[in-house]
Amino acid sequence: MSRRAVILAGGLGTRLRPFTLTIPKPLVPIGSRPVLDIVIQQLAAEGFEHITLAISAHTRLIRAFFGDGKDWNVNIDYSLEDQPLSTMGPLKLIGDLPENFLVMNGDILTDLAFDEFYRRHAAAERLFTIASHRREQSIDYGVLHSEEGRLVRFEEKPKVPFEVSMGIYMLNRRVLSFIPEGVPFGFDDLMRLLMLRGEPVFVEPYGGYWKDIGRPDDYESAVADNEAVPERFT
Repeated sequence: MSRRAVILAGGLGTRLRPFTLTIPKPLVPIGSRPVLDIVIQQLAAEGFEHITLAISAHTRLIRAFFGDGKDWNVNIDYSLEDQPLSTMGPLKLIGDLPENFLVMNGDILTDLAFDEFYRRHAAAERLFTIASHRREQSIDYGVLHSEEGRLVRFEEKPKVPFEVSMGIYMLNRRVLSFIPEGVPFGFDDLMRLLMLRGEPVFVEPYGGYWKDIGRPDDYESAVADNEAVPERFT
């Protein structure tokens, strides 16, 4: 079964400045290779034969780098947004999406098995599946718990666990009917609308490797990981 992926690669990358002042965020290097190069190689190895890169005017350098995808043994085409459409809005510009397709941010490093993620979603006939990851947020204060003005519990700089989206999703084509045309429409907008309409959204926790390269801490960590274990991303 032919698999299709849409990679969202039109973001400004403001959190990674000054790295992104001259190059788009998906082209920032991990070792000697752009992060998006690694992502496309992973998808190609897992049977994704057609990849659409959703780009904007300021990310046309991405098109020059990847061309038609023949160097990666995949078919790469492009969807250009003339105005910012956020994360889900660009999908309305792509007219030939199949029944099920992968959507992901172009600045994600992970060892998630994309093919298995695809198969589980399609086999269960889901509308939308989110890959999630557990993280911790450090609170840099002493946290007070009080009742009626009296301290009952105290925590010194606790770490709060939470579940986050990995920026990797599987969608059924029916989702497109919930996305308006020509206006910014984000992942958050779509999730609120689907829950409001009573549409099921599934979450698959993943405990393996995941870095959001758009975050400076994650980018520095990924670079260090690559130096320590260069074969991780080959």
